[in-house]
Amino acid sequence: MSLREVIKREPDMLVCGEAEDREQALQLVENTNPHLVIVDLTLKTSNGMDLIKDLRSRYPKVQILVLSMHDETLHAERAIRAGARGYITKQEATKKIMVAIRQVLNGDIYWSEKAAARVASKIARASKSTTASSVDLLADRELQVFELIGAGQSTRQIAAALHIDVSTVETYRARIKDKLNLEDSLALLQFAIRWHIANSHGVE
Repeated sequence: MSLREVIKREPDMLVCGEAEDREQALQLVENTNPHLVIVDLTLKTSNGMDLIKDLRSRYPKVQILVLSMHDETLHAERAIRAGARGYITKQEATKKIMVAIRQVLNGDIYWSEKAAARVASKIARASKSTTASSVDLLADRELQVFELIGAGQSTRQIAAALHIDVSTVETYRARIKDKLNLEDSLALLQFAIRWHIANSHGVE
């Protein structure tokens, strides 16, 4: 059963519409004024994290729930920081999507026990050390570039995928190398590929 059908079965809920990319989603929110938007991090022509930030900036009263195949151990906390109020993986959505939707609509944050435990552990570690894991040092756009490098994308392909200039991608690559203390482009490529393989089980 599709997500639309699951929600439509609830007597007090209505699906306002569906969108495949960022601009279409923003226009739909403008036209329908929904209480909640469910965002996938992988959109047709854009990135869901950018959409979350746009929604939070333009429509601060709209609640945002992320539903994605992406590994929550890396993306859940970032999504919350960007403005989402909940994060649920597609693996657990069948059983828990309505719980997540209602919890977010009630003004609470929803994420799995696994993600909550990770954040609690991170806070505990922060009290002992200010050193973050290397990839956590990357800003959202830097992480997007890093992920695409690991997936084998060229600089031009990354620029096209993110709708930015090739020179901008090169700037991000330089920042990533600096933050991760990598010596050169080859070291960056090797590290990104190893990271991608280790985390690809949770990526669409």
